[in-house]
Order: sequence, then structure tokens, then C-alpha cells
Amino acid sequence: MTQTQDTVKNVIDLVSVVAAIGSFLEFLTPIFGLIGAVWTLMRIAEMVAGKPFSELIGRKKPDAKHE
Repeated sequence: MTQTQDTVKNVIDLVSVVAAIGSFLEFLTPIFGLIGAVWTLMRIAEMVAGKPFSELIGRKKPDAKHE
């Protein structure tokens, strides 16, 4: 992953945490809070598993070569 991608992810992480906290404090709409909470949970799952979230939810496709 490049430094730019890491920076973008960190900025989105910060925005999602602020959105979640802001929602709980009624500064932002509940939808933004939900989006922030979901994003934060996805990032926590990535950190715990050590792989991208897309790989965590991806299902293995059956092999096309069943011999």
C-alpha cells in the first residue's frame, strides 16, 4: 500500500470517528453516525485480522476444475 493510500485511510478513519461521536452528541444526522460506526468496525476488523476487509468478507469460489 502506498503512503497516499495510507493517508487517505487515516483521514477517513478520523472522519468516521468524528461522525460517530457527533451523531451520538446530536451534532450530525444519525445516518452519518451509522456510516461512521460501520466504517470504524470494518477498520477494527482489518486491524485484528491483519488483512483487508474485502478479503474478510470474500467467499472462496469453487474451483472450475473438478476432476
